[in-house]
Amino acid sequence: MGAAVVGRDGVVDQVRRFLTEGRPVLLEGPAGIGKTMVHRALLDAAARDGWLLLRCAPTETERALPFAALADVLAPLADRMGELSPPQRAALSGVLLTGDLTEPIDERAVGAATRALLEAAAADPARPRVLVAVDDAPWLDPPSERALRFALRRVVPRVAVLVTARADRPREAPAPLGLAQAGGSLERIALGPLGVGALHHVLRAETGRVLPRPLLVRVTEESGGNPLLAIELARAVLRLPQLPAPGADLPAAPSLRQLVADRLATLPPPTRHAIRLAALSGVPTLAGLARAGVDASDLDAAEEAGLVAVTGEQVTFVHPVYAAALRAEVPPGVRRRLHRLLADTARDPDERARQLARCVDAPDAAAAAEIAAAAARQRARGAPEIAAGLYDTAARLTPPEQADEHARWRLAAAQCRYDSGDYPAARAAAELAVQELTGPARGEALLLRAVIAFSADEPPETIVGYAERALAAAPEGSTLAGRIHAHLSMIRDAPDPARRHAEQAVALLEGSPADRAEHAAALFLLLFNEVRAGLPARTELLEQGLAEEGEEPSWLAGNVPAIWWRALDEHDRSRERLHRMLERAAARGDEPYQHELLCHLGETELLAGRWADAAAHLAEARELGEQYGADAAGVEWLEGMLLAYRGQLDAATRIAEAGLRKAAETDDPWRRRIHAQLAGYAALTGGRLAEAARHYGVLAATVDEMGLVEPIAQRFEPDWLEACVGAGDLATAEAVLERLAVRHRRLPRPWTTLGLARSRVLLAGARGRDPSDALAELAAARAAVPVGVLPLDRARCLLVAGVAYRRVRRRREAREALSAAAAEFDALGATALAARARAEAERTGGRVAPRQLTGTELEVARLAAAGRTNRIIADTLFISPKTVEANLARVYRKLGVTSRAELGAAMARGAGDG
Repeated sequence: MGAAVVGRDGVVDQVRRFLTEGRPVLLEGPAGIGKTMVHRALLDAAARDGWLLLRCAPTETERALPFAALADVLAPLADRMGELSPPQRAALSGVLLTGDLTEPIDERAVGAATRALLEAAAADPARPRVLVAVDDAPWLDPPSERALRFALRRVVPRVAVLVTARADRPREAPAPLGLAQAGGSLERIALGPLGVGALHHVLRAETGRVLPRPLLVRVTEESGGNPLLAIELARAVLRLPQLPAPGADLPAAPSLRQLVADRLATLPPPTRHAIRLAALSGVPTLAGLARAGVDASDLDAAEEAGLVAVTGEQVTFVHPVYAAALRAEVPPGVRRRLHRLLADTARDPDERARQLARCVDAPDAAAAAEIAAAAARQRARGAPEIAAGLYDTAARLTPPEQADEHARWRLAAAQCRYDSGDYPAARAAAELAVQELTGPARGEALLLRAVIAFSADEPPETIVGYAERALAAAPEGSTLAGRIHAHLSMIRDAPDPARRHAEQAVALLEGSPADRAEHAAALFLLLFNEVRAGLPARTELLEQGLAEEGEEPSWLAGNVPAIWWRALDEHDRSRERLHRMLERAAARGDEPYQHELLCHLGETELLAGRWADAAAHLAEARELGEQYGADAAGVEWLEGMLLAYRGQLDAATRIAEAGLRKAAETDDPWRRRIHAQLAGYAALTGGRLAEAARHYGVLAATVDEMGLVEPIAQRFEPDWLEACVGAGDLATAEAVLERLAVRHRRLPRPWTTLGLARSRVLLAGARGRDPSDALAELAAARAAVPVGVLPLDRARCLLVAGVAYRRVRRRREAREALSAAAAEFDALGATALAARARAEAERTGGRVAPRQLTGTELEVARLAAAGRTNRIIADTLFISPKTVEANLARVYRKLGVTSRAELGAAMARGAGDG
C-alpha cells in the first residue's frame, strides 16, 4: 500500500467488498481528509480485477460546462451508441461531441440513453463488473447529475457505484445522485482522522523531511488528523527559520484555507497573478493564460510548491481547496479586472460570456446580447440551469430602452428553470417576470406560471387563476390568446367552460405554423368537451387533429385520442397509440408522461380483460410515481378496481375509503368521482347493496353538479341500477335506466349496449314482469359485442341471465348461462363473481365444475411459464410470494408437471385453459 492510502487499508478492503456485492458506496468527510486518494486506490484495484471503469472527477469550474462529467463517464461506451434508439443516439451525440448539434439536446433522452448504455455494459460477459466512479460529486454539472441520477437508480445493483463527497458532518447531508433511493443498500463510509504513525509516513512522503516525534504529535493534534491540513501545517513549520521549541506556538491559522492563503503569499508576484487567472478561468490552459499575458515559466514556482499540475496544455489544481483559497483572497475590484482580462482574451464565445457575466455590472447592450447568445447555446446543449443564470444576467444588463429583449430573456430564464424540473425556482422566476413585464410578455409569464402550477400539482383554483390572468393580459385575437385558451380547455374540468375555451383556441390558432401542436390539441379537446357537455360527437375534429399533429403527439392533449377510443371500447386502437407514445416518452426519459401513459394503459387493459398486463402497467406507474413524487390517486384507484375485479374486496374498500377521505379534505371532485365508483363496485360485489347505491348516488350527484352530461371515462349506471334493485329502490332504478338509455342514444358503445340489456333484465325481474323479451335482447347484445371486447361485462350478462332464468324455472337455460358465466369469470380471475355464479348454479339443482386451473392459478402459470420470478409474479398480481408458491404447487399437481420448463411446454400446448 502506497503512502497515498497509508492508514486506510481497512477502508479500502471494506469498500471493495461492498462494491463486489453490488452495494453503492459513498465516501464522505471534510476537505483534505483523503477521499480522493482512497478513491484512486479503489479504482486501481478494480482495474487490476478487470472491471470496466466509468469515471469522472468534476471540479468547481467545470460545473458550468453542461454534460462535461457525463461525457467522461460514457466515453468508454461510445462504441455502443449504435445500439441506441435514434432519439437517444442523437442526444448522446451532442453530449459526446461525436456529431453536429443540429437541434437542442433532449435532456430526458440523455438520461434514458445513459441508462441503456449502462445496462448494456453490465450485461457484457467480457467484464466481471462495471463501476461508475464519481470523485467530488457536489461539483457535477447539473445536466450530468440529473442523467446519472436517473440512470443509477435503475441499474444499481447490477452496476457498482463509488462516489465521494465533501461533508463536514458526514451522514447528515442527503446522499448525492439519489443513491439512498437507488437499488441496493447505500453504504456511507465516513473517513476519519489519521493517527500519528500514519501521518508520519504521509508527511515524510510529501515534504521529504522527518519531523521530531513531539512536533509530529503536535501537528497531528492541531490538524485534527486531517492529512492535507497536516501537510500544510508541516510546510508552514518547515518554512520557519528554525523548528519550534517544545511548548512554542506553531504557525497560527484558523483554517486550511488560511494556511493555503499564507503559502500563496510566499509565491513570486508573477506566479500569484498566473494562478489567480487560472483559478478564475473555466478550464485553464497554457494557451489561454498566454493570451492573458502569462508566461509558462510563471507557473513553475506554483508547480514546484505542489499547488498546480501542468500536463500538456492543461493546468489543474492539485486540490480544489487551493483554487477556492485563491478565489477567496482576490479583492472584488481586482477580481473584476481579471475577469475582464479573461473575457477580452478568450477565444471560446461561451467562456467569454461567462467572464463578461462576472465583470460587467452596469447596463451594457452588447454584453447582454453576448451573454444571452451563450445562454441559448447552453440551453441547446441541455443545460437549462446554466442557461437560466445567463439569461437572468442578460436581462439585468439590458438597457431600459430595450424592453423587448429584457422581457424575452427574463421569460427564457423562467422557462429554463421550469425545463430543469426545479419548480420552486421556476415559480419564483415566473412571478418575478410577472412583476417586471407588461403587455403580451406579462401574458406569457402568467401562462408559464399556470403551467408550472399545473405541473407542481398546485390547487386547481390557483392554476385557473393564473391562466385567466394570462388571458386578460394577452392581446384579443392573438395566437398567444389562442394558446392560453388551449391550456384552459385542458385545465378546466367542467365541460362547458372547457368547450368554450377549446372553440376559441381552434379559431385563433388556425393556420399558425408555429402553433400546429397546440391547434391539434385544441381540436382534440373540443371534441372531448363537446361530448362531455352532451353534444353530438364530431369525430371529424379528431381526424383533423390527428392529421395536423404529425409524428409527435402534443403533450397538451396527445392522450385524448386514446381516451376517446377507450371510451368507445376500441381497445386495440387505444393500446396502440398509448404504447407508441410511451416508447417516445421512454426514449426521451420523460418520467411524468410515462407515469400518465402507464395509468391510461392500465385502465385500458382493465376494461379489455387483460388484468395481468394492467397490473404490470400499474406497478410500473406506481414505481415511477414514487421516484419523482407524483400524485398517486389515479394509480390507487385503478389498483383498487383491479383488486375488486379479482375479488379482493376488503383491500379495494380500504383504498376507496382513503380516497374519499382525501377528496373531502381537498374538495377534489375528480378524486371523489373515481373513489365513489370504486367504493360502489366493491360494495356491490360484496353484497352490500344499499351502501353501493349510496356511493353511486354520490358519484352521480358530483357529475351532475359539474354539468358533466357525458362522463366519458366513467361507466357506472348499470352497476348503480343493480345496487338499487338489490336494495329495493325501484323508483331510483327506473330513473337510472332512463339515464343510461339517454347515454346510449347519445353515443352508442358496446358497454352501453350490454349495460342497457343487462339492466332491463334486472328491472323486469324486480317488477315481476316476464323477462323473456329482455333476455332475448340481452342475448342479442352479447352476440353483437365481439368476444374479446369487455369480457367482464359479457360474463356479468350471463350471470344476470342465469339468475333470471332460474327465477322463472327455466333450469336448463339457467345452468347453461351460469356455467358459462363461471367459466368466463374464472378465465379473467374474477373470483368473487365466479363463486357467486357457482352458488347460483347450485340453487338450480346443478353444479358447475371448477376449471382445471382457477383464474389466479392460470395467471400465475402464464407468468411463471414466461420466466418471471416468484417475486415479480407477486408484485404483478398484488399477492404475496407465499401465495405464488401455493398456486404454483396446485398448478404443478393439476397439470402433472414438476418444473418450470415442463410448465412452459404444457402452457404452450394450451394446458390449463379448460
